[in-house]
Amino acid sequence: MYELDESKYLYLLAVIPLIVLVFLYNLYWKRKKQREFGDVELVKKLSPERSVFKPVLKLLIVLLALAGIVIALVNPKIGTKIETVKREGVDIVFAIDVSKSMLAEDAAPNRLEKAKQIVSQVINQLGTDRIGIVGYAGSAYPVLPITTDYSVAKMFLQNMNTDMVSSQGTAIGDAIELSSSFFDDPNTSKLVILISDGEDHGADSEEAALNAKEKGIKIITVGVGTEKGGPIPIKVNGITQSFKRDNEGEVVVTKLYPDALKSIASVTKGGYVYGGSTREVSDYVKNALENVEKTEFESKQVALYESQFQWFLAAAFALLFIDVFLLERRTAWIRRLNLFNEKE
Repeated sequence: MYELDESKYLYLLAVIPLIVLVFLYNLYWKRKKQREFGDVELVKKLSPERSVFKPVLKLLIVLLALAGIVIALVNPKIGTKIETVKREGVDIVFAIDVSKSMLAEDAAPNRLEKAKQIVSQVINQLGTDRIGIVGYAGSAYPVLPITTDYSVAKMFLQNMNTDMVSSQGTAIGDAIELSSSFFDDPNTSKLVILISDGEDHGADSEEAALNAKEKGIKIITVGVGTEKGGPIPIKVNGITQSFKRDNEGEVVVTKLYPDALKSIASVTKGGYVYGGSTREVSDYVKNALENVEKTEFESKQVALYESQFQWFLAAAFALLFIDVFLLERRTAWIRRLNLFNEKE
């Protein structure tokens, strides 16, 4: 078994016939000039040590060295053995609150950006787990289905904003129900990480948590914001112009409601963690995942290959080293053998 790691470099081998053509043209040009200079036999006698064979040998050595370098770039690999690789992990869905209250800046830079930082940090420490993302405000919205592509997940995560769900509120119940539908395999270990300020959480959140528990889903809730709370800024081009006000003209102060989030987590025997420190949340999730049984997603046989480029590179350098010390004049002992009938 073998494979070529960078087969795109094979086109460089096309340089070899070009070099041969240039060499042949050079020989033709030299002979033409020799005939113009004078009698060919007399010209040969002016350079008695000149070898006919050596230039061809040097060309061959250079071409072999060039071929060796190209093949080294291609990096051929030889299969040494076949191993069975198992992919194990946990299915995780991140349910992120994108209601307007998440724009409050009592968590720097604001609650929503803090939530994104937390999710991104948790993703960074995952291994072979599968992840999905749900956004919710007055209703829930699927952002990314279950996947193992973490880079795509981060891209979708960064694009989340408070305008992606038109209806306002904090429909945690809908978010849990939608997150539960993401788990396509009933035999996998399932975890929902719900990030919110818990405000206006809705009466159906605990019922949704009970349904999730029956499906074997654990919920970890993460609270962002402060219990003291803060106003919701209204910005134009990134500059705060005013703050959101209620019907009576008073500035709305949005607060963190940890008790609501703790209640949801306790229903599924999950856990609650305050999201003030990104590291503390990621460590908490990491410890929680260590206590969750890993599920085998897939098992397949893969061939293990070893790179062989070093042998071709070494041979190329050895040939170039020989070429440096190989002169174009005749070698005495070869001349005595008269292999090419060079003696008259």
